Amino acid sequence: MAVSLAEMILLGLLADWIFRKLKLPGLLGMLLLGVLFGPFVFDLMEPGFLDASSDLRMIALIIILLRAGLELSRDVLNKVGVQALLLSFVPGVLEGSIIALLGPFFLPLTHLESAMLGFIIAAVSPAVVVPMMIGFIERRMGARKGIPTMVLAASSLDDVVAIVIFSILLAFYTGTAENVLLKAAGIPVSIAVGIGCGLLMGWILLRLFERFNPRATKRTMIILGVSILLVRLQHVLEGAGIPFAALLAVMGMGFIILEKREHMAHEISSKLGKLWVFASIMLFTLIGAQVDVGLAWQTGLAGAGLIACGLAARSAGVLLALIGSPLNRGERLFAVVSYWPKATVQAAIGAVPLMAMQSAGMDTSAGAIILAVAVLSIILTAPLGAIAIKLVGDTVLEPDDQDEGAAREALSESL
Repeated sequence: MAVSLAEMILLGLLADWIFRKLKLPGLLGMLLLGVLFGPFVFDLMEPGFLDASSDLRMIALIIILLRAGLELSRDVLNKVGVQALLLSFVPGVLEGSIIALLGPFFLPLTHLESAMLGFIIAAVSPAVVVPMMIGFIERRMGARKGIPTMVLAASSLDDVVAIVIFSILLAFYTGTAENVLLKAAGIPVSIAVGIGCGLLMGWILLRLFERFNPRATKRTMIILGVSILLVRLQHVLEGAGIPFAALLAVMGMGFIILEKREHMAHEISSKLGKLWVFASIMLFTLIGAQVDVGLAWQTGLAGAGLIACGLAARSAGVLLALIGSPLNRGERLFAVVSYWPKATVQAAIGAVPLMAMQSAGMDTSAGAIILAVAVLSIILTAPLGAIAIKLVGDTVLEPDDQDEGAAREALSESL
């Protein structure tokens, strides 16, 4: 494991540098590196490293979501609240529904099987979107209208909605839908419990930090440790039938710390930014290693066509959700392309239907197709989305040259 870790760090840094020199997002180089070194191409990663893949990817995702929470200003959220809420479910529901409707015309799937595929694909990738939005926030690009913050907040809720709907559909398909109404109610409950728990834990940690005054590095380690335990708590509560969105709890902790102690939040975010250099290499190379190029190739143009139809529906959903917003055409285009990338969720749950069918003794051909299209969605949309976000964002987002205090004052006056 140690050798593969060293190889990924050194080669990941090199790939990031090369792609940035080519004016492309560095994460594309790391994804490609993971694909090439993964078990489906040259198989150069040690088994122990791949065995730890899930945990390493989760820790990296926690780091970036903590940073996201530490950038979620309440003033900006108040300004973009309605659009962020609409963006959290309208585009994803439209995308999943269109794939459910059209799936049987493209692939040998039923409408229910296509619906499961649709809501696997419907989840936007926080691994791609969140760090890019944080980059725009740090450069104060689009800050005046809160555009990156709006996308950042909405994309995180989008994942919760897509995963819960997928879970309901899977329960129907495998004949375990006795508590389907409870699962449906789990969407708002999961969001509310997750955010509430995160706010409470953030407040408790603030009190402890004020009482014992640990160094910023120790504060960062404590928050990271608590975040990992919250993710573990989600698995425990799910076993008891209690819905809980741990990743929203993680963001909630960062949000309350920023709200109550802004200077402390910036210190912790700076420390996490340094950790992100390592974590990003682990996240993107290991996501790349999950990509079975041969499996994706099997679905061919039919799978790509279905994914394209889903993206068209998602794009229409974004534009629908932004009706009445102050965004101009270019900024609306930025919001549209920001919702294209797929990676994290598809790599995590793309194989779940196949495993569920195997466990239930069902024909697994549909599960193999669902997995193949989920993999293909990563190959097509992660690089396309990342490039589009960078190009469109750098072109249409207006830089805000005001200092932070002046920006907050101007925002308060506009509200």
